[in-house]
Amino acid sequence: MTARLRAPGMPRAGLGLALGIALSYAIVLPVRALYGFEPLVDGDAVTIVALLAAPFGFLFGLGAFDYWFYWASGRPTRPEDHSGHGATSWRDYFRVNTDHKVIGIQYTVTSFFFLLVGGALAMLMRAELAQPGMQFVSTDAFNGLFSVHASILIFLFIIPVFAGLANFVLPLMIGAPDMAFPRLNALSYWLLPIAGTMMLLSFLVPGGSFATGWTAYAPLSTDAPLGQLFFTIGVQFAGASSVATALNFLVTIITMRAPGMSFWRMPLLVWANFSTSLLVVIATPFIAASQFFVLLDRALGFNFFVPDRGGDVLMYQHVFWFYSHPAVYIMMLPGFGIISEIISVKARKPIFGYRMMAFSLLAIVVLGFTVWAHHMFVSGMQEWIRVPMMITTAIIAVPTGIKIFSWLATLWRGVLHLDTPMLFALGFLTMFVLGGISGVMLAMIPVVIHVSDTYFIVAHIHYVLFGGSLFTIFAGVYYWFPKMTGRMYDERLGKIHFWITFIGFNLTFGPMHLIGMKGMPRRVADYAEQFAGWNLFISLASFAVGLSTLIFVYNMVASWRGGPRAEANPWRALTLEWQVSSPPPIFNFDQIPTVVGGPYEYGVPGAVHGVFKKPGEVAPAPAGRVATAPKKE
Repeated sequence: MTARLRAPGMPRAGLGLALGIALSYAIVLPVRALYGFEPLVDGDAVTIVALLAAPFGFLFGLGAFDYWFYWASGRPTRPEDHSGHGATSWRDYFRVNTDHKVIGIQYTVTSFFFLLVGGALAMLMRAELAQPGMQFVSTDAFNGLFSVHASILIFLFIIPVFAGLANFVLPLMIGAPDMAFPRLNALSYWLLPIAGTMMLLSFLVPGGSFATGWTAYAPLSTDAPLGQLFFTIGVQFAGASSVATALNFLVTIITMRAPGMSFWRMPLLVWANFSTSLLVVIATPFIAASQFFVLLDRALGFNFFVPDRGGDVLMYQHVFWFYSHPAVYIMMLPGFGIISEIISVKARKPIFGYRMMAFSLLAIVVLGFTVWAHHMFVSGMQEWIRVPMMITTAIIAVPTGIKIFSWLATLWRGVLHLDTPMLFALGFLTMFVLGGISGVMLAMIPVVIHVSDTYFIVAHIHYVLFGGSLFTIFAGVYYWFPKMTGRMYDERLGKIHFWITFIGFNLTFGPMHLIGMKGMPRRVADYAEQFAGWNLFISLASFAVGLSTLIFVYNMVASWRGGPRAEANPWRALTLEWQVSSPPPIFNFDQIPTVVGGPYEYGVPGAVHGVFKKPGEVAPAPAGRVATAPKKE
């Protein structure tokens, strides 16, 4: 950032942490001394203000607002020289940085840290559930484990890791030197560790962590112990990060595409992030509203969810799910784009039905807002709403089905390269189809009434978000790892990681369909003896999945430190990010790219996606672009 404040001998992150703690105590201690910490409803109002003040103190000390403070105060700012841009050492990843590639790596690494944390919580839960009775934790602690597990993996892993991969790749894909708003991009990242830290700190406060699940249904969340506030405010920071990133993506895609790159020449990953960003900008304010209602109920007694005082309990669920069902597609659409890139390259074929694939992404954006109440079939809402929600839920499977058949048609008679990214892509296809089938089953009112709040629901959501989202994330990390680091990963370890994950995943979550149909309830720390055998089997399989993740982490760290040097284009891909060095130059392109063809013209002799020209130069016309059958390579 320009015009940086300096703290001699103290890193900016340390200064930010100290300032955040000091600002929080500056609010809490005087109130505690004067009022015994109960000036309003049990002190919740003061706690809320302190929890909001501490992150802003951290961001101020970190330097996230330096440029804007200098500008607002009327002080002269340095000309735009991108100071604070790029990374020359590992320390540059621990400060405010405006380079989209650095921010992409910050996002991705931080998100995987939260994956490890959330996975560790899952391992502890499965250890507890390995046999009936209570072994390691109390029922209240178990409620906290699954609540933090789900919240961390949804808000701090799946959503932001897709933003991290897109942050690195998307400007390169469209021929842009950076994101449209580099400083906002940097700020949006630093909101992420704030949100995650808040959720984890909830374990340390009196009364324990929040234990209302990731849905935090009111009125339970309005009466929950202090730890619930850490979830409520943490989600606000995570949501603000998502909205800032989505706005940045939208403006970047619309205004910063390279010459010649029309919308119908954009790679499908760009289309996927364009669609996802529309969903984020429209839907995320609804979850923010639901959590603001909770804060106002707790701190000021607004009684939004107290029926005796005119409140409506179901209102929370309607507002929450109006975000949280589109959020399922926020967690899926970027993965669809990743799979499209990988399958086309690894099959050496153009994507079948490219325009229909793009239109189906936009169709999901629209239809995603018509199905929110299918999560509420047994909530007590008006019965007549269930039938139209059942119909729209079935309809939304159509654009997703278009994608599945397009990917299968792309694979048909292709020359398949079954390396690690392709294995994860194929694993995604099979697992996501199974998750989609169970999703259509759950759209049917009689079925969902029978299996609601059972392990069948747990199996379904994990087949969608683990077998769907996480498989695409692993595929994307392996695919772009050479571009991000300039190193090649260990292919043998990558395949071991895939097979242990694929087999362990199915052995873990497949049986949950069976015990769910037989009535085993979810979110319980103890269960009937009749489910003991299956639960022991599931727990042992889940430990294999945890082991596979450690193999992945070792492969990534060891390869980044000492893996073989990567070529600029090891996959022989056509999209623009593979036409520059690995890792890319600081401003992505030494010469201005001009797009002259589609992104997936494999099998077309001499086909190119972009050519590079100096300013004022006319782009050379590519030769030999006559469509032919895919070459056998």
